[in-house]
Amino acid sequence: MESNREEREAGSGTDRTSLAMLTAAMVIYGTIGIFRRSIPLSSGMLACVRGLLGSAFLCLFVRLRGGRIRHGMARRDLARFILSGALIGVNWILLFEAYNYTSVAVATLCYYMQPVIVILVSPFYLKEKLTAKKLLLAAAAVLGMILVTGLPGTPAADAAGGQAAGQLRGVLCGLGAAALYASVIMLNKKGGPADPWERTIIQLTSAAVVLIPYLALTENFSAIRLSGTAVVLVLILGIVHTGIAYALYFGSMGGLRAQTIALFSYIDPVVALILSAGLLGERLTAAGLLGAALILGAAVFSEA
Repeated sequence: MESNREEREAGSGTDRTSLAMLTAAMVIYGTIGIFRRSIPLSSGMLACVRGLLGSAFLCLFVRLRGGRIRHGMARRDLARFILSGALIGVNWILLFEAYNYTSVAVATLCYYMQPVIVILVSPFYLKEKLTAKKLLLAAAAVLGMILVTGLPGTPAADAAGGQAAGQLRGVLCGLGAAALYASVIMLNKKGGPADPWERTIIQLTSAAVVLIPYLALTENFSAIRLSGTAVVLVLILGIVHTGIAYALYFGSMGGLRAQTIALFSYIDPVVALILSAGLLGERLTAAGLLGAALILGAAVFSEA
């Protein structure tokens, strides 16, 4: 009987350990906005440090589990991963800025417009067919975004007394971050298969390195002052939210179906919405909740 149960679980593509790892990774990702709010660093500096810490942790993790980083990657693949890593670095800056200028809930929902952007761009870049279902999902997500962000004339805008400049900037940063991450997804789809650990280490390192010239021009390093608590939070963001979360995420993939991974990925925004309401008092209006349902629903069904 026990062997039959194990066979059923294997046949369904669901491994309990893998599912627990994936769930843990998504819960960790869902808390990023809360931590960012408490770290007094510029978004560029925080993104750079996150990339360096995450990459260092994953290199150590791969070595400890007996693996090694190969150096024989084709130049074309290497260039693609470096470019996607650079996009990830800028994507992090925009996402962190979105958390600064609007609520964690709104910033997260803007970020989860990624699947819709992929749907709309894929016919031109990936030569994929744009079906009626995909167009309907895209329209639902756009309507949801209007309700969540409270553009002028919507219930959310009336409840807030109009759209503030800071709120609009946060929304645009969130959507910009979504567009950049959608670009990363399409770059990864365009190329052939690659070792996920090697690819991620290259991307995280590139995300950090590409930001160094930007920081050299814009950052006042002498003005940086971090308390002990802030240092701990930065380490948590770099090691836990990046290194450990990525290790859990990629470590779960071998025991789960692609559909399961896609579905459970939406634990992230749900956790962010709950924490932003419970810890920060950032509650969505009824129209905003409807918009959130439309965005997340469109994202989930776009993966089906």
